[in-house]
Amino acid sequence: MGKDSILAELRHLDRPEYGFPVNATTRERRLSEQEGVDYFFVTLDEFEHQVERGDFLEHAMVYGQHKGVLKEQVRSILTSSRSALLRTDVQGARYIKSIVPEAVTIFICPPSLDELEHRMTSRGGDSKEQVSLRLKHAREELDASGDFDYVVINDDLDHCLEEIQAIIEFEASREGRTPTIV
Repeated sequence: MGKDSILAELRHLDRPEYGFPVNATTRERRLSEQEGVDYFFVTLDEFEHQVERGDFLEHAMVYGQHKGVLKEQVRSILTSSRSALLRTDVQGARYIKSIVPEAVTIFICPPSLDELEHRMTSRGGDSKEQVSLRLKHAREELDASGDFDYVVINDDLDHCLEEIQAIIEFEASREGRTPTIV
């Protein structure tokens, strides 16, 4: 189970203090995904129009597909005093941290690259070329894990979820912590 699965499990916990912004992407929807829940699936023209309007907190080309975190989604969550749990890559996390230094970053690390490859191929929906590209990118991202505030190894889903929740609770209760609206 990867980042998307972890976020889905956190959503199922129904914790009112968590908010989950839905990212936009130009990639095709997988069979198991729901529009407006997993992603907003948009055309390249729609995505480019959103970029021009300044709708994204951050956006990038990832694995040959455009993805972006929508500002209004994050702002809405933060103004209701909830923690916004974002799904982004290393580049996006670095950018967000550069403009919001008090943002807390958690790197979700696979137990091994072999296990990551197994997860990618077993979920279906990606070509061999796409899996190869994702694995190459994963190797590069693993080298950047030290740039994050926390690293959580995703070898056991329940334990991973417990660690993430403990981090969120610790950070939310830390003295002097003030909500940030982006």
